Amino acid sequence: MQTKKRILFIANEMSPYLELTEFSEIVNKLAIKSNDSGYEVRCIMPRFGVINERRHRLHEVVRLSGINVSVENDDFPLQIKVASLPNARLQVYFLDNEDLFKRKHIFHDDEEKWFDDNGLRTIFFCKGALETVKKFGWPPDIIHCSGWMTGLIPFYLKSAYKKEPVFAHSKVIYTIGANSFKEKLGASFLKLAKINPVIKDKDLEPFKDSNNLGMMKGGASYADAITFGAEKTDKKLVEEFGKVKGKKILNFNPESDLTDYLQLYSDLVK
Repeated sequence: MQTKKRILFIANEMSPYLELTEFSEIVNKLAIKSNDSGYEVRCIMPRFGVINERRHRLHEVVRLSGINVSVENDDFPLQIKVASLPNARLQVYFLDNEDLFKRKHIFHDDEEKWFDDNGLRTIFFCKGALETVKKFGWPPDIIHCSGWMTGLIPFYLKSAYKKEPVFAHSKVIYTIGANSFKEKLGASFLKLAKINPVIKDKDLEPFKDSNNLGMMKGGASYADAITFGAEKTDKKLVEEFGKVKGKKILNFNPESDLTDYLQLYSDLVK
């Protein structure tokens, strides 16, 4: 009997837990549709402080505790919580850290000031997600990344995590969404993003603008397939990634019943 193919969704938002853009609802529907179509599905997202643990019935996964995520010279304890997606038999894992995610705001404070450590939070989340999968010992056939905050994951899979057995056969999809912030991730972002000595400055070239556009450009540059998850995506990204030789591209279709995504998954794992 053939084992089920595995899909891991990594997103910085997913309905009903966090809804920042229209794609949060699509991630929810994709996870459920993939699960109903015979895939084994898991989801990972940040545990922002605005996510109500009691309402969504989050609880800590003790067997996965004890991971420290190191960024430059600092170690950040990673706390992993889990919830069952309503109306579906699949699990969503939430990555938490007392210093980085407990605050009751997402990317801006109550005066709309951009958090200085959003770059660090992004790197922690991307590296933490991949470390969590290693701890699972659950090799995904497909990793579908959506949201600017996941932009480093396709790159890390092709560099720092290239030789990890759990990712040996993983294909990565990156969804380009709508621009959602104007700020930059800080002067030290690219330096902090070099989480492994194998990463060279030139490898981070697509991320050089250290902003919303740069994160999506970087994610798309290193992904095996690209999808467009919003009607209004940046024209530069549409021009650069609307057609890329050797990569499967799925353009935004507001009428889609998501079977086009299932076809993409199927094509990638053949």
